[in-house]
Formats: sequence, structure tokens, C-alpha cells
Amino acid sequence: MSDDFTTLGDVETLLGQLAATKESFVADARAALLKDPKLAEVLNQRFRDLASLAEDAALDGEQPSDHGLAALIGIGEDPPEGIDGTRYVPSAPSYDDQVSRERLMAIADLYYLFQMEQSGVFRAVLKLQELFRAGVVRLSDGEGAMRLFRFDRHSTLRYTLKERRAAYSKVFGYTGATPPKGAKANAVFHRLFTGFNLQVSRFFQDKRVSDVIRADGSREGFGSMAVVRRAGLDLRSNLRHVSYGHVAVMRTEISQLLEAAFAILAADDVRNLFGSPTPWDTLEEIQSRYLEETPVASQRSRMATAGRDVLRWLSEPYLLTQVRVDFETYLEDIVDQSDDWLTSAESLGLQKGAATRGRGGHNVIPLRAGRRRA
Repeated sequence: MSDDFTTLGDVETLLGQLAATKESFVADARAALLKDPKLAEVLNQRFRDLASLAEDAALDGEQPSDHGLAALIGIGEDPPEGIDGTRYVPSAPSYDDQVSRERLMAIADLYYLFQMEQSGVFRAVLKLQELFRAGVVRLSDGEGAMRLFRFDRHSTLRYTLKERRAAYSKVFGYTGATPPKGAKANAVFHRLFTGFNLQVSRFFQDKRVSDVIRADGSREGFGSMAVVRRAGLDLRSNLRHVSYGHVAVMRTEISQLLEAAFAILAADDVRNLFGSPTPWDTLEEIQSRYLEETPVASQRSRMATAGRDVLRWLSEPYLLTQVRVDFETYLEDIVDQSDDWLTSAESLGLQKGAATRGRGGHNVIPLRAGRRRA
């Protein structure tokens, strides 16, 4: 091995030795592998880790100031006679590792806020405020009345409905509004998000079938890690490009607005006015009685919570796990959320039912949000 730097030949020789050692291990453990095939996954993972350590160690030594150019073109003392004597060059950073967790967490929260807004929370509060100003409802000086007054006073400091709709269009392709100048609507998000949830659900459906057929667990499940990983990476890559700008700030501001809206709906004088035990009941009463809308709070709230959990899961490095048992353990954390999202979307007509899933891949219904009064 060169005294100055690790050569290409050094690394290739070491990797060849690891491959020969692996062949010897497999030959000696053939009987054990036949009895428990899961040992193969452990064995392969260990040798992958050793290969990674070998490549990392090659970069720890002192590197030439010219990055090995002189040795490559044969200049200087004792130039190498073959390509094996040139400096080992590492691979480029993995594309899928370059993800900002904080930006994707902001996207997850913004998705939650969009679904909550679609449930009609802000429309209900604005309608209640209109009735309060007109004196139509029996509100005067209670907690809800005071919160309604303050809600109006803060309106000039908040993002407007137009600005929020433009942001939802830019990030998720929802609402049909014109995105901010210079941006484009993210038209493929809904298809990618639905596809990922479908793959997660199918993975565990296949796993349940394999657990029944192979009750002793002697073989791995039928579900494909690669399919789920590809669907997740496509979705995550799509969200990376729309996570810049004022998304994080808007997420925080709309969260405060949502908190203020629910504080109004939960106030004692407002709930007593409608005879509702919870703020959600107050919301549905206002929608049915004054907005003439069919309440969809149950479906939208489930989509909000489940969708946020799935997107937050994507912000972590779980997708890149190579060990199957680890991958299944991580993925199991969101399988119920994926199923919740799919069934809620089916209820709203945004996703085809389970009986028609998987037929030619046409299982996503394009989202076309209807116009609603603000």
C-alpha cells in the first residue's frame, strides 16, 4: 500500500479478499442457511458493512494536494506503472441521503393544516363571526364572544385565504389556485402520495398472507422492500423541491390560527349556543345550519392526522434500511396510518375502493377541489 495515499489497487484487493471470505463463509454455513434462510440477510449485511468500512478507511489517510493527478499522468518520483497505483477516488454522496429533515417536517405539518382547513374550521368561524356582528346569535360578553372579537383584530397580521391557497397549490397541487409568481403547482403530489400509501398497505397485506402460508417464519414475506422504497423515495424527492421558501413560517402561523379557531368553537358560550358537547360538534352544527354544507370533519381530520404521520416518517432515514426485519419494523409504524388515509380518501371520493385497487394502476382519482365560500 502506498505511504502517501490509498491506491485503487489496494481497495480492489481488499474488496476481493472480502468476497473470497464471504464465499468461504457461505460454503461452510450451507446447512445452516438451508435451515434458516434469514441468516443470509444477516451475513450479506455484515459483509456490506465491512466493505463500507474498507472504503471509509481508504479516505482516512493523508491525501495528496493534487488529489492524485500527478500519479495519474505519470509526473513526479516513482510514478505508478498501472492504473492500480493511482489514488482511490470515493463515490459521490448518495442522492437519497441529502434530505433536510426540518423542511419535510414543515411539509407534513402544512399538509395537516390543509386538511383541517378543508374540514371547514375557518369557514365556520368566519360565518359565526358574521352572525355575531349582525346580532343574529345570542353571544354577547362571554369567552367565545371575546375570542371572536380578537380573531377579527388579528386578521391583518395573518396570511390571507388567497395566500394560503396559493401555497397549497405550490406544495401539494391542491385547491386549483394560481401558485406564487415563479412557482408551479405540484401536480404529481397526490398521485405519488396515494401510491406510497398503497404500497405500504400492500406490503403488509402480502406479509400477512406469507405469515399464514409460512407459519414457521422460515422464509421472508412476499412483500417487496424495493417497491415500497421506490415509491417513498419518489415522493420524498418530489417534496424536497417544494419545501423551500416560507413554508416553515406559514406552517407556524396557520397553526396559531387553527388554535385560535378551535378555542372559539370550544368556548362555553359558543357550545351552549348550539348545544354541542365538543368543538367538532359546534363546527358541524354551523356547517349544517348556516353554510348548508355536508360535514366531512371526520374524514378530513383522519386524513390530516394520518397524512402528517406518514410524511413525518418519510423525513427520517428509515427508507434506506437494507435489513428486512428492521425495514418491516420501521414500516409497521405507519401501516395503520396509510390504511386510515386510504379509507378516508375513499369515503371522500379521492381514492378508489379496495375492490378496484391494483387494476392497471388506475387507482388514483385526481383531486379537483370544489370552490367554497371563504
